[in-house]
Amino acid sequence: MAIRGLNIQIDNLTHRYTSRSPLTFEAVDIEAEPGESLVIIGRSGCGKSTLLHIVAGLLSPTSGDVYLDNAPVRGPSPRWVMMFQAPHLFPWMRVTQNVGVGLHFAHWPKKKIRDRVDEVLKLVELEEFAESNVQDLSGGQQQRVALARSLVMEPELLLLDEPFSALDAFTRATLQQDVRSIAKRLGINIVMVTHDIDEAVIMADRALVMAGSPGKIYDELQVDLPDPRERNDPAVQSMRARLMDAFHKAAGAAPSAAGERGEASETLEQEEDESEGESKEEPEEDGAVKSFGSAKTKGSSKPQLMSAARSSGAG
Repeated sequence: MAIRGLNIQIDNLTHRYTSRSPLTFEAVDIEAEPGESLVIIGRSGCGKSTLLHIVAGLLSPTSGDVYLDNAPVRGPSPRWVMMFQAPHLFPWMRVTQNVGVGLHFAHWPKKKIRDRVDEVLKLVELEEFAESNVQDLSGGQQQRVALARSLVMEPELLLLDEPFSALDAFTRATLQQDVRSIAKRLGINIVMVTHDIDEAVIMADRALVMAGSPGKIYDELQVDLPDPRERNDPAVQSMRARLMDAFHKAAGAAPSAAGERGEASETLEQEEDESEGESKEEPEEDGAVKSFGSAKTKGSSKPQLMSAARSSGAG
């Protein structure tokens, strides 16, 4: 596969669903370099998933623009793909058929489809399940099929809308490390949204903290840690603490509906307690870490945003 990546620029982006709706988020500015892994972290309701859908071309902004390699985003494209919380596979199809469906609709020759599908299944470590029905796979294996279907079109940007949130802690930690490793190997961008601090630390080159109602980017942190990243590594724990502190400060500074600010702090504290409880039960190999990142991004590490191709938008 070719080594790919995008320059991403988000300029003064604002969104509301209808003219009478409150603002979802406003005046968001982000820049990202080819090959960068950018994670946007925030509590539910801050507009982070809506922002990701606009980058993917699935929604239109109220004002502002998204540019990928200096071209405005006006809709979905095979150059970027999106993974959702559920894998959205075709249950009557085998693994190879699910992975190759986009190539089939693109009218690729059968032999070329087989070769590309075999290559990607090896990349996501599913070769031995190639002829299995997807209904017979575990949740983690199904997300690997969705990942393979996303990668088979050789995208330049991978957009992740909390695709690991429904998985058990061990499978989630493994996939977090594997997806980052694959993206780095291929040189493609990642833009991910999450409310999981550990996940942000594991996945990000740079983390942006989003908070408030309407949502804004309040802070940003470089996550300069070597790979692979392990949950119990003192450096990972230190970065996690920095991100948690940044998130709490952003939640305290952000305007919100009555009582929302206190709820934000309480929610994150509960998530931190739950995460700590999980880490006691999980093997050390799990390696997942939560992270918070932030704000307008200038500078050398500019995240690459991958948008949803129609073919992989189904997964």
